[in-house]
Amino acid sequence: MTDAQDVRATGRFIQMSPQKMRLVVDLIRGRQANDALEILKFTTNAAARPIAKILRSAIANAEENFGLSRDELFVDRVFADDGPTRRWRRFGARGRFKPLLRRSSHVTVILREREQAAG
Repeated sequence: MTDAQDVRATGRFIQMSPQKMRLVVDLIRGRQANDALEILKFTTNAAARPIAKILRSAIANAEENFGLSRDELFVDRVFADDGPTRRWRRFGARGRFKPLLRRSSHVTVILREREQAAG
């Protein structure tokens, strides 16, 4: 096995639920980095914009810090975890209140260089 480096970028405290983020994250897992950017560009979900921003940051980290080529990068792992949940309340009828949960998420993108075929 070669010494493949993981290039990582994270986006934290994104004001969107992780369930909505995971719908978009599943579209780009395992794809080439440039293809993943194109997919996110034409995805209509609101979660595509912050995920594309994080992916562009990971690509820039790979190019600047590790000297890797953008064309040989692929999305090795990407996941959306729960962030803190803000609890709000809306007052209802007869003195009751309705709780509102404002969820946030942490997204991590890990890129890896495509291994060259030996031979």
